[in-house]
Amino acid sequence: MENRITVAACQLFDVQNDLEHSLSQISEYATRAAAEGAALLCFPESYLQGYILEESSARQRAIDISSPTFAEILKRLERLQPTLLIGFIEKAGTRLFISAAVIRQGILLGCHRKTRLAEWERLYEPGTETPIFEVTGLRFGVNICYELNFPECAAAIASQQAQLMVCPCYNMLHPENAELWKDRHNAIRAERTRETGLWLLSADVTGRRDGQIAYGPTALIDPDGTVVAQVPLMEEGLLLREIQF
Repeated sequence: MENRITVAACQLFDVQNDLEHSLSQISEYATRAAAEGAALLCFPESYLQGYILEESSARQRAIDISSPTFAEILKRLERLQPTLLIGFIEKAGTRLFISAAVIRQGILLGCHRKTRLAEWERLYEPGTETPIFEVTGLRFGVNICYELNFPECAAAIASQQAQLMVCPCYNMLHPENAELWKDRHNAIRAERTRETGLWLLSADVTGRRDGQIAYGPTALIDPDGTVVAQVPLMEEGLLLREIQF
């Protein structure tokens, strides 16, 4: 017997160090997704505070999940119906992580810390675990952006009887690299779905900032590697799609 669930992902303009604006966007898109019956909604990598590679700025923005600041964030998300996956910069003691928080009606279900870091992400530490979450019977795990280049990261999700891989991403690149990679992202992600038999839901930023460009893509890819839904490149938008599992 097949089950069905509506999943959603946001492709949004990059936000840097503006927590109020990020939370406003999260609330707006979660409300829209809920109205369309979405049970799960993904936001881009580090969307809460903005992806940053400068250490002093990263430390200033980072949030400890045990802090009053994070507790207040959870309180503001209580009324939102979908299970939310929000990329953020996490602080634990002196350590920094690129993380994704899974939140349901103001309750933190857990965090995935990015396990594979690019060379330019040295100020962060890698996570060591691949937690699995559940929403209305659907089991899912998380790969954050660069992790998608490693088959073993997707395999760690599939080995735990999951059906979906959720992928917050940040692909704000220099124009020549953005052009080179804009069609490769989905091709690599499709390899992961064919290897594992998982669905894959990604959320990415878009727009231009400081001479860089982010095309996206935000997409849903089926276990055969077919892109079944995608937000148009260079546009803000909400992807909504029912899947069977």
